[in-house]
Parts: sequence; structure tokens; C-alpha cells
Amino acid sequence: MQRSDEKYQAYVQILKEELVPAMGCTEPIALAYAAAKAREVLGEIPDKVHIGASGSIIKNVKSVIVPNTNHLKGIPAAATAGIIAGKAEKELEVIAEVTQEQTKDMVKFLDTVPVSVEHIDNGITFDIIVIVSKGDSYAKVRIANYHTNIVLIEKDGEKLLDAPVEGENEEGLTDRSLLDMESIWDFANTVDIQDVKEVLDRQIEYNTAIAKEGLNGEYGANIGSVLLDTYGTDVRTRAKAMAAAGSDARMNGCELPVIINAGSGNQGMTCSLPVLEYAKEKEAGKEKTYRALTLSNLVAIHQKTGIGRLSAYCGAVSAGAAAGAGIAYLCGGGYEEAVHTVVNALAIVSGMVCDGAKASCAAKIAASVDAGILGYNMYLRGQQFYAGDGIVTNGVEATITNIGRLGKEGMRETNEEIIKMMIGE
Repeated sequence: MQRSDEKYQAYVQILKEELVPAMGCTEPIALAYAAAKAREVLGEIPDKVHIGASGSIIKNVKSVIVPNTNHLKGIPAAATAGIIAGKAEKELEVIAEVTQEQTKDMVKFLDTVPVSVEHIDNGITFDIIVIVSKGDSYAKVRIANYHTNIVLIEKDGEKLLDAPVEGENEEGLTDRSLLDMESIWDFANTVDIQDVKEVLDRQIEYNTAIAKEGLNGEYGANIGSVLLDTYGTDVRTRAKAMAAAGSDARMNGCELPVIINAGSGNQGMTCSLPVLEYAKEKEAGKEKTYRALTLSNLVAIHQKTGIGRLSAYCGAVSAGAAAGAGIAYLCGGGYEEAVHTVVNALAIVSGMVCDGAKASCAAKIAASVDAGILGYNMYLRGQQFYAGDGIVTNGVEATITNIGRLGKEGMRETNEEIIKMMIGE
């Protein structure tokens, strides 16, 4: 693929748009971002807060610890963190700089200021509305469809920003429909490394740091440590353990940032850390490692394009399959090995549900990475799943299309039932 090609430039831009830093689980951080922006527009600390959140936002915020809050958890905590300590200009690092005094102020705020939460349904999966009030004055901010997409800013009846929300289109982002497996493979093998080096270096640095913290500390169910203690330190176990440990830390209050993929830190770690472990094992060198990461990241984004940002379909499944493709590349595999690895992995674990962000995400990540590695080893031994085996169909693109249909449409009712269970309906 040539640098002058439209797809080449689009793929570089997609990586820049998707591989961005976030501190904490991205849904509570998006909520904190909206709240910080609303407080900024209001111009003072509010005496009343109302939050409207779609079901999938409620699901992904309810059980996760918000970083830099002294282990506060849930929707009111996320909004409060943004109001008290948020810097809206930092977007998904909105609460990266919090003082001890501010964490005390968060507790006082939650004790004294009414924060109401409403389950809203405006026909889109990703929807956050924050209204902050002080006396008769109010400010309202809405984020829709993806984590930093502010579509409405309103103060005291005046709309300062009012962008149309047309279904679940991701306006303002590079067209993800330009992604396909063959072109991704071509791009990964031909990209000028300088065009992707900066975003990938940051992904390597940030995600490795939080994974090591997850292994060294006590976070959640410590899945990463359990894997190493149980199965040893071979590369397959290390690949699973590093990704799981990053999630252990991130889901349970670690204050280190991660580089996300498709809006998710867990997915960002899942499609990068296993690849890095195999790159070290194979002594792949920097260039080949960058190319493997380029492949894995774009394959993950491609799968998520059809599924959507939030779904009842666990995003670790897509990222684990993508990691399998990157591992296949590092092990000397070609295009056929990579695509069959993806299909095999999807056949194994598709259908794993997302029941929100919490400690068990780490175990789901480990299972998904294992499926990616198994998918590759199956193909090496002349084994694969064929069209007609369940949702597997002719060709990798058609199978990915089926996965998108399953995650977005087929599991819509599943998502609603999970949400009802989680909010006690």
C-alpha cells in the first residue's frame, strides 16, 4: 500500500483516533468528562446534579472503581470526580490530576449534594446527559455514540453547541468501513513505521506499565498472578497473564493510564500485551513488533465497527482474536494464517457476554487471548472451523459481518436483560 493511497492515510488516522490515553474504565471517565464540561460551563460547583444514562452506560459504570477517588464506585462517583477535580480539556484523562484535598471534597459533595440518576432510552446505545444546577442557573452536556463526542452544550436555555445525532453514526471520525482484512494485512506489512511509531510507542509504554502494576499489586481477583502461579511462565501463559493483569489493575482503581482501542482500555491491552510477549519471546525486533501491533490493533477495530462501541458481546473476544492475528504474524505466518486464526478464535468464544466493567473482565480477557492462540495453533496443524459451523461462513469478511450482526442486533435483547438484572428490575 502506498502512502499516497486514500486507505493508507485513513488507516494512519484511524490508529491516531483510536489509540488514545484514558485513565480508568472509559465509560465512567466519559461520564466524568461530561460532568467536568458541565461544571465548566456552569462556572461554579453545583448544588444539584441529574444524570441521564443509557442502559449500556449504567452497565459499564455501576461496578467499576473510579481512579483517583480513593476507591469510590458507580455513576454518582464518576460524575462527582469530574465536577470536583475534572479538567475537561484533557478529555479521557479528565481526572488524571487529583489532589488529596479534592478526594476529600468528593466525599463531602456526595454526602451533601443530591445526585439523581435516570435510565434513558433515546434509541442509541451510548448516551450520557449531565445537568448541573446552582440555584436557578443550570448547564447541560450530552455525549452520544462515542466517549468524547459532545453533541450538546446548553446553559440557562441557550444552546452553545447543538450537533445532530443521527442514529449511531460516529460523525467526525474517519470512515471505519474502509477497513478490511486484506487491506489491513497489506498496510501492516508496508506502512512507513514513522507514521505509526508514536502511537504504538505510547501503547507499549502505558499498557506494559499497568500490566506490571497489576502483577505486582493486589487488584480484583488477581487473574494475571493466578495464571502465572498455576500454569508457569511459558509465553502462552505470560501473554494471557499480562493482558489480564492490566485489566485487574484498571478495573480496580489503578491510577495509571492505558492506551485504548475501539473506546476500551481492556480491548487496548488485550490486542497489544499478548503480541508484545510473543515479540519478546521470538526476539522479533522493533520493526516487526510495530507491524504486528499495527495488524492486531486494526483487526480489533475492524471487528468492533460492526458490533458498535457498547454491546452485550464482550469486546475482549474481538481483541483476543486480533491478538491471535498479531501472534501469527510474529510466528512467521502469512495472510492465510492470520485470517484463519481470527475466524477460529471467533468460532471458539463468540457469545461471551459483557455484563459491565468489573474484576471478572480480566478472566474473560485471558479466555479470549487463549482462543486467539489456539486459533493459530489449530491452523498450523491443518485444523480449522468451516463455513456452516455455526456463525462461521465463507470468508473472513463474511464471518466478521456475522459477528457484527450477532453483537449489535442479535444480542440487543440480551443486553437489555443484563441491564435489568444489574439495576434490579
